Amino acid sequence: MSEVQNDAVAVAVDNSLEAPATSGKKETQYETVKMDDGRIVDFAGTKRLLKSDETGSDGVVKVRFDFRNGETRLFTVPSQLLLKFAAHGVAQKLGDEVSGLKDIDDAVLAIDNLMDRLERGEWTQVREANGLAGTSVLARALVEVTGNDIKRVREYLSTKSQAEKIALRTNAKIAPVIARLEAGKTKKENSIDTDALLGELGGEVAQEAAGE
Repeated sequence: MSEVQNDAVAVAVDNSLEAPATSGKKETQYETVKMDDGRIVDFAGTKRLLKSDETGSDGVVKVRFDFRNGETRLFTVPSQLLLKFAAHGVAQKLGDEVSGLKDIDDAVLAIDNLMDRLERGEWTQVREANGLAGTSVLARALVEVTGNDIKRVREYLSTKSQAEKIALRTNAKIAPVIARLEAGKTKKENSIDTDALLGELGGEVAQEAAGE
């Protein structure tokens, strides 16, 4: 390799080291919009509407709607409807907590956990995706194995990550209980008598299924 070629390779290596690393994730674009009341608002990505709320020292609640076209609306909640709006908000807040949970027992546990947090004054908490999936069976197994009541077990599990919950399911004392509980759940959910279904066809298979 000539001296010129060596220099070219060295420059290419230097350039590659200096080049900024790219994560491949597209950077969020923002559009700055001047609202019709003079405020400046940034809209991320394709978002067309931003919502915000404020509660004055007089207890009056207001909700603002900012549109990407610069228009804004401010709604003052009528005092006579405040409790109605509060009830609607609670129903929405609790209902959102079961989003993505297919197992009804997991959904019940999710609602119980959120009600506990709200009673402690905790409005927001980051929840892992599917962080409650399968947790209801784990909770029941822990109640059975440890002798603690369900409320204590719920509080305990609320401090554990999804990885820790998965690890608990494999514990030698807990795993057999979970297997039994899940088998019972499956049997309860699948209440169709498959032997009877085979019996409708008659013949050898049906007789074997019936134990004849």
